Amino acid sequence: MVYFPQSCEALVLRHTNYGESDVILSLFTAEYGLQKGFAKSARKSRKRFGAVLEPFTQAVFQWKKGRGDFWLLQEAELVNSRIGLRGDLQCLALASYGVELVDLLLEEGHPHQLIYELLCSFLDYLEQGGDELSARLLFELRLIYLLGYMPHLLHCSECLRIFNNELIRFDANRGGSLCLDCAGESGISIELGTVGSLARSLKVAHQQFEGFSFSQKTLQQASLILNQVFQQILPREPKSLRFLSQL
Repeated sequence: MVYFPQSCEALVLRHTNYGESDVILSLFTAEYGLQKGFAKSARKSRKRFGAVLEPFTQAVFQWKKGRGDFWLLQEAELVNSRIGLRGDLQCLALASYGVELVDLLLEEGHPHQLIYELLCSFLDYLEQGGDELSARLLFELRLIYLLGYMPHLLHCSECLRIFNNELIRFDANRGGSLCLDCAGESGISIELGTVGSLARSLKVAHQQFEGFSFSQKTLQQASLILNQVFQQILPREPKSLRFLSQL
């Protein structure tokens, strides 16, 4: 069977050199989700692939269906190199963490238009010098939400009572926020203002990162909440997280 070339925009998540001149790319597309691409002689052919082989690069790829699950990449046209991400170690580490989260949580071959837009907007904001702590919180929160893993925030996950100016606790293993009567000693103590800030953040377009300002306490408590959720849903700890935590 002869396969005719197709094209789509894709984000390079990572690349692996293969043999003397070939490259295997891990790609993320809106239409086809996560894909593996094989670029024959890519390290020798500047004309066909130019500068599109580096992580975080966005390009329009021409490809044919190959054997198994691989795309045979024919050529590519650069859309956005995001070269600025490589000039700051903290920025690079956070971008790598975001890319790895997507790679770990999504199934290969399933389209994810909104998550593709979210990841591209996250990387753009980091490259433009945006606030890294706020960007991480927003990216993690929105990723969890778009994947359907959002815990209960503004009401008790067990008795379903809506909170009203009270102390609460959070336990991802029990569905999220808990009133003190239901919680007992379970979970961690958090402020109602923290979950309120998280809930309000989800009402804004998923591509928007500008204009947010979180208090230090909100950032700290949100980190504890999101870490609990990721411990539940991730198949393993991201390798980039250890490096990020050391910076």
